Amino acid sequence: MSQIASKPYWYLRHGETDWNCQGLAQGRTDIPLNETGRQQALQAGRALARLFDNEQKPFARIVSSPLTRAFVTAETVQKTIQDYTGITLPLHVDDNLQEVCFGIQEGTPMGDWYRPWIEDGLTPEDAESFASLTERARLAVNDALKKPDIPLIVAHGALFRGLRHAMKLPVDIRLPNAVPVALKFTQAGWQTEMLDTSISATNCAPIHPTGPLEYKSKQ
Repeated sequence: MSQIASKPYWYLRHGETDWNCQGLAQGRTDIPLNETGRQQALQAGRALARLFDNEQKPFARIVSSPLTRAFVTAETVQKTIQDYTGITLPLHVDDNLQEVCFGIQEGTPMGDWYRPWIEDGLTPEDAESFASLTERARLAVNDALKKPDIPLIVAHGALFRGLRHAMKLPVDIRLPNAVPVALKFTQAGWQTEMLDTSISATNCAPIHPTGPLEYKSKQ
């Protein structure tokens, strides 16, 4: 049985960072988006804005991890949707959405330790266990789902693996940077659908053109 409330939600992993490019374990280390990551966040925002056409509202608020790479991605999506649709979505932070702490492995290449951390409970020194991550992710998403409307969760890759475990889905599947995922519960269990970010709101102009986006985090 799923540990996540059987209500729909959206999930978005942060945009790319330099450590992503280098294949390093980021964990709780607060690495910012690189230029590619900033453009990915903008493209995700445009693709999501397109879903608000014809007065539709696929989600009503954004809940973000406090880490800079996620929060700036969330800010960018919020502002892009506002620029293209005139809708300002509330943006809140939940500390339980921050990425797992990888302890002594942070800043090192993702290696042979990662799969045993997930599958065998072998936790690196000073790191958070996969079981603890799963419970924290479960609490955060269930808290976001207590309200009647649909949220967009903006967070991290390993945290999404914890959520997949809580949803009884295959766990060790890499989620691409800044590709929105729609999740809904059916009789067959949880279903996931990735949004094609190459199909963005390019056929309409921003209704509130305010110049280039600024990528300064408030956190």
